[in-house]
Amino acid sequence: MSEKKAVIKNADMSDEMQQDAISCAAAALERHNVEKDIAAYIKKEFDRKYNPTWHCVVGRNFGSYVTHETRHFIYFYMGQIAILLFKSG
Repeated sequence: MSEKKAVIKNADMSDEMQQDAISCAAAALERHNVEKDIAAYIKKEFDRKYNPTWHCVVGRNFGSYVTHETRHFIYFYMGQIAILLFKSG
């Protein structure tokens, strides 16, 4: 798979955690082709590393309006794929 550049659109998250989200998304995109599986991989990794409960949405076209814990939100693109990752609950 070609290297995809991450473009962060909105974030309320430490720089270190943002880089981890991008790395995790890149790994998910290498391993999976189905958007649901990509989202599940990222969510499970963040639940493991940063404690539950994380939520992840992956796709090419979606709108969102979510409530998240402070400093636990990122919305970014990897190529044409949008990734919304946040902690709530």
